[in-house]
Amino acid sequence: MPPKPEILAAFEAAKGFMPLDEGLALHAAAEEAARLALPLLEVGTYCGRSTILLAAAAREAGVTAVTVDHHRGSEEQQPGWEYHDASLVDEAVGRMDTLPAFRRTLHQAGLEEHVVAIVGRSPLAASLWAAPLGLVFIDGGHTDEHATADYEGWAPHLAPGGLLVIHDVFPDPADGGQAPYRVYRRALESGEFTEVSVTRSLRVLRRVPVAA
Repeated sequence: MPPKPEILAAFEAAKGFMPLDEGLALHAAAEEAARLALPLLEVGTYCGRSTILLAAAAREAGVTAVTVDHHRGSEEQQPGWEYHDASLVDEAVGRMDTLPAFRRTLHQAGLEEHVVAIVGRSPLAASLWAAPLGLVFIDGGHTDEHATADYEGWAPHLAPGGLLVIHDVFPDPADGGQAPYRVYRRALESGEFTEVSVTRSLRVLRRVPVAA
């Protein structure tokens, strides 16, 4: 089912870069993955635009959405870069801080009770994580170092039949960075995943269930 109108309105109002068609595909994947009755995890929170969709699906299924971010901004969000937003700089420390905006986003959407926010580096959080996951959404840093670490850290926690969702997958280098595309190709070539859907730069893969 598509998100409720108030969820779509909150998504559209939140700061972020995900277009509506990719958001709808992410929500559909989250709804499907939530049937496994396991948490839905996102790497790369920013201001919570995509978190709204995961949390809405989690709420309906009675599971929890988890989102991981250090909230200091990725490389392309730093001063002088294309996606920098000066309103998100903490003037007291002179660095990006998207956490307050994220918290406002969740509050305004009425979804605070359905999300666990982990504030810290993704590889460190992954090293401490032990529970199986129904969905892993990789949308963090777009360098090879960061995208690879997110995949290697979180994909092993994905339950059989769970969904791996990767954002900003651009086969043509002219359209964007190649690190998420390389992670996507690596997942497919591992034989552990099959492709479920493609929506613009959003790829949804399913972990192959273990044979009986």
